[in-house]
Amino acid sequence: MLPNELKNMTSLKILNLQYCSRLRLLPTSIGSLLALKVFNIEDCNSLISLPNELGNLTSLTFLYIGGCFRLTLLPNELGNLTSLTTLIMRRCSSLISLPYELGNLTSLITLDMHGCTSLILLPNKLGNLTSLTTLIIGRCSSLTTLPNELGNLTSLTTLILGMCSSLTSLPNKLGNLTSLTTFNIRKCYDLTLLPNELGNLTSLTTLYMGGCSRLILLPNELGNLISLTTFEILTSLSNELGNLTSLTIFEIVRCSSLTSLPNELDNLTSLTILHIRGCFRLTSLRNELDNLTSLTTLNISECSNLTSLSNKLGNLTSLTILDIHGEYSSLTSLPNNLGNLTSLTTFILYKCSSLTSLPNELGNLTSLITLDIHGCSSLMSLPNAFGNLTSLTTLYIGGCFSLTSLPNELSNLTSLTIFDTWWLISLLNELSNLTSLTIFDTWCLTLLLNELGNLTSLTTIYIKNFSRLTLLPKKLSNLTFLTTLNMQWCSSLTSLPNYLGNFTFLTT
Repeated sequence: MLPNELKNMTSLKILNLQYCSRLRLLPTSIGSLLALKVFNIEDCNSLISLPNELGNLTSLTFLYIGGCFRLTLLPNELGNLTSLTTLIMRRCSSLISLPYELGNLTSLITLDMHGCTSLILLPNKLGNLTSLTTLIIGRCSSLTTLPNELGNLTSLTTLILGMCSSLTSLPNKLGNLTSLTTFNIRKCYDLTLLPNELGNLTSLTTLYMGGCSRLILLPNELGNLISLTTFEILTSLSNELGNLTSLTIFEIVRCSSLTSLPNELDNLTSLTILHIRGCFRLTSLRNELDNLTSLTTLNISECSNLTSLSNKLGNLTSLTILDIHGEYSSLTSLPNNLGNLTSLTTFILYKCSSLTSLPNELGNLTSLITLDIHGCSSLMSLPNAFGNLTSLTTLYIGGCFSLTSLPNELSNLTSLTIFDTWWLISLLNELSNLTSLTIFDTWCLTLLLNELGNLTSLTTIYIKNFSRLTLLPKKLSNLTFLTTLNMQWCSSLTSLPNYLGNFTFLTT
């Protein structure tokens, strides 16, 4: 309990009671703090009510009541706080309604009610908050509708409705929010339709729609959003998307009905980042990406029925990151012209279990710095042309059980990560420039550590998840330049050798 004498602090401007977890009530005398501008009771999770006298604090500009999960109602008198610019009530999970008087807060700029999971209705008078620029209603999972009056919030630039999982529709009048730049309806699982009027949001630059699993069709009018630069989508693709010529980031997520990419995708010539994830009916990438010459990042993940990549991917000469990530049991080869991607710095191949070889042309990727090959269980060899990868410093190899050797030419490698790749033991001596080594789950770790004693250039060793490791071999004492030795989850290691005391450069 706070003392009643608090009322004597009439010059107080900031009162922070955050994390006062045993505070159950606020004294009515708090209404005497007429100079107060900032009041924070965030995570006062024993607080069961707020006094009506809070309405006296007419100088208040910031009110934080987030995490007060025992509050079920707010006093109507909060509508008197006409100087309030920021109201945060995140995670007030027992709050079932808001007072209509909140519509009087015409100075309010930010209203955040994320995680008010019991809130079933928003008052129509929220439409009076014409100064509001940010409205966050995310994870209000009991809300089924929104008031039409939200269309009056013409100053709004950010509207977050993500994870409002019971929301079935959006008001048509949201199309009036012509200042809106960011709109998030991610994971609104029950949303089945979008209003055509969303096409009026011509200032919109960011639109997140991933996880709206019941949303089958998009309105053609979305093609009017010519300012859009970031778009995440989970549904079928409309041909009008080709009009979004300012788009720089496009995420196509779990579009379960998508069997091919529309030809109009070729029009998105400003696109720099493209993620295609979880589209399990997609079987091939044909030539729809040919003109995306500004693309720097292409991520194709969890498209499990993909059987082939376009032969023209090699036209994407600005590409720096190519990530083919997921269970690709039907992908048996990669196009040779991937060797044209001479700007590529990172190449990831993950669980392409039917790949038996890689094209020699990959040896042309002279800018490649990081190569990650994981779970390609049928891969039998790496091209000798990999010796031309003079910029390659980091190689991750794991779960490639058919791979029995590395090209001798990889001697420039400075960083290596090993997962379940026991055969590398005999090759380590050839990696004379190696400075960093990370080892996961290799059953013959003791043999491997003995070999490390010859790699005197090593400065960093990470050893993770070896419950059978009981001691460190004496040969490690040769690694006098070691600065970092990190051993995690080595539960059988009971002591460290005395020679570690000679490692004068060791810092970690």
